[in-house]
Amino acid sequence: MGQPVREYLLTLCVTVAVTYLLTGPVRKFAIAVGAMPEIRARDVHREPTPRLGGIAMFGGLCAGLLVADHLKNLNGVFELSNEPRALLSGAALIWLVGVLDDKFELDALIKLGAQMISAGVMCMQGLTILWIPVPGVGSVSLTPWQGNLLTVALVVITINAVNFVDGLDGLAAGMVCIATCAFFLYAYRIWFGYGIEAAAPATLFAAILMGMCLGFLPHNMHPARIFMGDSGSMLIGLVLAAAAISVTGQVDPDAMALFVGGERNATHAMLPVFIPLILPLTIIAIPMTDLILAIVRRTWKGQSPFAADRGHLHHRLLELGHSHSRAVLIMYFWSGLIAFGTVAYSVHSASMWIVLAISGLSAVGLLLLLLPRFTPRAPRWAERLVPPRYRHAERAAEAALQDDSAAEPEPARPIAAGVSGVNGATAIGPRSRFPDRRKAGSSR
Repeated sequence: MGQPVREYLLTLCVTVAVTYLLTGPVRKFAIAVGAMPEIRARDVHREPTPRLGGIAMFGGLCAGLLVADHLKNLNGVFELSNEPRALLSGAALIWLVGVLDDKFELDALIKLGAQMISAGVMCMQGLTILWIPVPGVGSVSLTPWQGNLLTVALVVITINAVNFVDGLDGLAAGMVCIATCAFFLYAYRIWFGYGIEAAAPATLFAAILMGMCLGFLPHNMHPARIFMGDSGSMLIGLVLAAAAISVTGQVDPDAMALFVGGERNATHAMLPVFIPLILPLTIIAIPMTDLILAIVRRTWKGQSPFAADRGHLHHRLLELGHSHSRAVLIMYFWSGLIAFGTVAYSVHSASMWIVLAISGLSAVGLLLLLLPRFTPRAPRWAERLVPPRYRHAERAAEAALQDDSAAEPEPARPIAAGVSGVNGATAIGPRSRFPDRRKAGSSR
C-alpha cells in the first residue's frame, strides 16, 4: 500500500460531514420520541436537552468504513485484516444498548454486561491482544484466555472512563478528539515510518474517530443543543479501545527494534519507542484518573461505585470558580499535553527541549487551574470603580443588592401561542420554569 495521506483526509472529511449532517435530524427525532430526561441533581445544564447523539456518530462510523473500503490505499486494511468488521460488530452492539439506555434508562449492570459482550464479540473476530511489550524483557506472548481477558478489561475501562468525563458540553468529544489526533500521528508513524502494515487498522480507526468527534462537536459545544448520551460516549470509548488494542496487541514491537546485542538489549535501546505502545492509557489518563477517584470516593462513603454524584474533575473545576467554557478548555489542555507530550518524547527522547517544554506547559496548566484563587482584589477605596468580581465578597454582595433594588421590573409581555421568545427558546416551545436541580432526583 502506498502513502494514503489523501485517503485518510477524505475518510476524515466524509465522517465529519455525515456526522454533522445527521446530528440535526437526530435531534428532532430525539425530541419526538421523548429522549429528553429531566434535570438531575448532578447535571450542569438548566433545561432538558435531547440525547441520542450517538446515532449520528454511528452513522459517521459506518460512512467512514464504507468510504475507506472503496479507496485504493486503504482497501488492503479490509482485505488483509478482519479488524474493521470486528470493530463494526462490537460498535453496533454497544451502540444499540446505548440507544436503549438514552430512552429507557437501563440499569448500570446491564450496560456493564453489554460492554463485556461487545468486547467478546470483537475478540471472537480476531481483534484481541496477542502480546504485550515489557521493557527489559521484550515481547511477552499471551495465551488466548489471557489476551481475551485483557482485551475485555481494556474495553470496559476505556468505555467507562470516557463515559465518566461526559459531564460538560463538548468535554468528552473534544478530549477524545485531541487524544485521538496524537494517537493517529503515532500509529501512522509506525505504519509508514517503520513499514509495519499491521498498524494500518489502528490508524484508520483513529482517523474515523476524529471525524466522529469533529462532526458532533459543533452541535455539542456550550450551550449544547444535543448530548451524545451513552449511545455516543460508549461508542467512542469502544472505538478508542479498539484502536488501542490493534496497535498494542497486534503490532509486533520486535519489528521496530534496532537489533543491537540481542532482544533484551534492543528493548532497552528502543525504550522510548515502547512508551507510546501504552499511549492508549495515556490518552485516557484524565478520564482514567476521574474513574479511579470516583470509585474510591464512592466506596469510601459506603456507596455503590455506580452511584452518580457531583465529585468529578469537571465539577471540581466549576467549584473552583471556572466558567463552563474555561473548565472544558482546561481539560482539553491537559488531555493534549499528556497525549502529544508522550508522542513527542517517543520521537525525540534524547532532546532536553521536549522535557523542558512539557515541564513548562505543565506549570502553565497548573497556573490556569488555580487562576480563580489568584483573582486580584482592588483596594477598598477603589472598589466602586471596578467590576464586582474584583471587589471583596462583602462589598460585592452589597453592590449586587443595591443594583437589584434599583432596577425596576419590566412588565411581562404575553407570548403568542406557538411562538417562542428570542432568548431561551427551545425546540419544543417556550422555556418553562424548572424546579431547583437540588430537589431533582437522579435515576442513576
